[in-house]
Amino acid sequence: MPARYNPLIEKYFYHVFNRGVNKRPIFKTKYNYRRFTLLIKFYNSVEYPIKFSKFMTLSRDQRSEIWNRLAKEKTQTDVLSYCLMPNHFHLLLKQNTEKGISKLLANIQNSYAKYFNIKNERIGPLFQGQFKAVRIDSEEQLLHVSRYIHLNPHSSGIVKNHDKLLSYEWSSLPEYINQVKFSFCKKDDVLTSFKNTESYKNFVLNNADYQKELENIKHLTFD
Repeated sequence: MPARYNPLIEKYFYHVFNRGVNKRPIFKTKYNYRRFTLLIKFYNSVEYPIKFSKFMTLSRDQRSEIWNRLAKEKTQTDVLSYCLMPNHFHLLLKQNTEKGISKLLANIQNSYAKYFNIKNERIGPLFQGQFKAVRIDSEEQLLHVSRYIHLNPHSSGIVKNHDKLLSYEWSSLPEYINQVKFSFCKKDDVLTSFKNTESYKNFVLNNADYQKELENIKHLTFD
């Protein structure tokens, strides 16, 4: 992977995203989505012991032991929010270690591309070049980017109503509104600006307000 012209800086927040080459799908099945989220969790650890492909050949007990160990390790980034879409993904990350985001994304994209190509009997690049990363420069931008990410399924028409958006399985929004038992996102940097999770939910679902602020973050989209 070529060196990034503007190196990413520790302790800063970034909106990170990429899509399939020629806008082609990168997720075709539920397990595709599931594997990508597992890759985020696995390679976010500074001390992951083996490659994920090797990890998946271990017994259930061995995998459980490694997951428990990784949960206690330092992470390359804080994952604040995410959303996986059929042909692209969004992550909101805080970099914790030197080149943490670049290392995490390199491992995720390389591992997932190899898996996807084998499963679909294809060759060649899966992602459209190097991932994009936009630095977050204010608390206001952080909140609106988080909302932009969580609104992606609704904005694109993949889900048709608010209830479907709130339960969209491949997004961190259900974590934010306490609809899932387990959470791996670091939500405090976003939620500290809200009275409670209900307030954040209202912030996300406020389409009129979102459209009003869309102009402020349009440079974060793919087009």
